[in-house]
Amino acid sequence: MNNPLTRKQLGNVGEGLAWKYLEGLHYEIIEKNWRCRTGEIDLIVKDGSFLVFVEVRTRSGSPQFGTPQESVNAKKQQQVMETAQFYVHRYQKQQLQLRFDVISILTTKTGEQVSLDHLVNAF
Repeated sequence: MNNPLTRKQLGNVGEGLAWKYLEGLHYEIIEKNWRCRTGEIDLIVKDGSFLVFVEVRTRSGSPQFGTPQESVNAKKQQQVMETAQFYVHRYQKQQLQLRFDVISILTTKTGEQVSLDHLVNAF
């Protein structure tokens, strides 16, 4: 596989890498790409008493245009928090503490992992 990945393929690769990473930490994986009218959450996992909403950002090549986590701006954070509240209400998860993490992944143009940074309680 020597062709550069499309943006969608790169996103899928990144989410797969993040999923494996979180499984390795023994997080309980609950949802992947959960959608509702307010938006989408890449990964929803459980870490002890925390319900964790994970935004996964993947970029290929050099981070010359900023790191992946820098692209999670205030508007995106607000959208993720609104979507998380919708999820909590729909599935009656009010007893759990909420946390918002960002997993930032850099890959080669063909999708090989270069780095993975996990920002716990990112916003």
